[in-house]
Amino acid sequence: MTSDGPIDSLSLEQATSVLLCRIGEITLKGQNRRQFEIRVMQNLRARLRGLGAFQVDLRDSRIWVRPREGTDPELLGRAAERARTIFGIVSVSPALKWAGPVTPAMIESAAALYMRQLLERRPRTASFKVESRRGDKTFPLTSPRISAACGAAVLAACPELRVDVHRPEVTLYVELRSDLILYHEILPGSRGLPLGSSGRALLLLSGGIDSPVAGYMMASRGLRLEAVYFHTSPFTSDQAREKVLRLAAELSIYTGHLPVHVVDFTPAQLELNEKVPPEMLTVVMRRLMIRVADRLAERRELGALVTGESLGQVASQTLAALACTDVVSERIIFRPLIGLDKDATIEIAREIGTFETSILPYEDCCTIFVHRHPRVHPEIRHAEEAERDLDIETLVATCLEQIELVTMSPDAL
Repeated sequence: MTSDGPIDSLSLEQATSVLLCRIGEITLKGQNRRQFEIRVMQNLRARLRGLGAFQVDLRDSRIWVRPREGTDPELLGRAAERARTIFGIVSVSPALKWAGPVTPAMIESAAALYMRQLLERRPRTASFKVESRRGDKTFPLTSPRISAACGAAVLAACPELRVDVHRPEVTLYVELRSDLILYHEILPGSRGLPLGSSGRALLLLSGGIDSPVAGYMMASRGLRLEAVYFHTSPFTSDQAREKVLRLAAELSIYTGHLPVHVVDFTPAQLELNEKVPPEMLTVVMRRLMIRVADRLAERRELGALVTGESLGQVASQTLAALACTDVVSERIIFRPLIGLDKDATIEIAREIGTFETSILPYEDCCTIFVHRHPRVHPEIRHAEEAERDLDIETLVATCLEQIELVTMSPDAL
């Protein structure tokens, strides 16, 4: 590599390491847009807390993150990974920023310097292209001319590289605003709406694949979540309980701190086993769980329930069976997986990091207490008849009296 021309007039010490975080759907909002912007920045600051001290600002419809004095700039890599989990952020780019005023020679120097530094870390890189964006329309060079000038400067400083505008190994992005910003990565974010912008809900969390994905999907629409788990010791093991709590911790990467209400469901389950016709056991059990969750949501001032049910996936998820459970809830029940097949749900579970925990071989009560031939298309009157020997109010009250609250966070992983 050679070093000549204007490259020697600029240095990395003059640049500031920053994160450029792009917001997507929020920009379509009207008069309440500012509220969404404030909330996504609050969520980002909370997620970065404990990692280091960072300045988080909004400018030009983008969120900028930079380390405060005393915080190691090398932590920006970890900060970028955390920023990607924040709902409302569509992509993240670690970048270098040189303060203005910006001149053509400065842009060329910065481009050559940036690529020389990148080649030190990725020496096998062979091809590149430059994409420029001129936010300051008073600047004398157009975006194509900026790209051409930067490309020539890079080739002069790094003769081992070649230009490939169709399939480059590296794309150097050059943005000219009041400052000069350079980056080469655009890391996908979690998209959606900022957590807490759409209210609060209670997730019925089990140890399976579906319910963590359902929680993730509703959190991505701005719902702040709490969770409820129905534990039936000794029929389900302590490992099953720990599995669910680990799923909650994995989900909390996206939802923030996640309160989990662990219900001792064993006394209720034993009474159901004794008094409910076997073919109706699953439906009646689900109705009781929904009643308990609905009452708990009322206590916690949560506006909705969330489940991982998918239409037709199992006998308790037929249209008729779902209607039997809906009728006992005073709150809306969100089922974001309702139209997905299992493969689609598994794909999301892998993406968000819950799949491997979900397939651990520890069964919950919804798996254990299932009749071999359940009624597939029960009517509401069938469910009511199956419950005639039960004191539903006492069962619900007993469950609500035996709840352990455990708050999970990413720190538990």
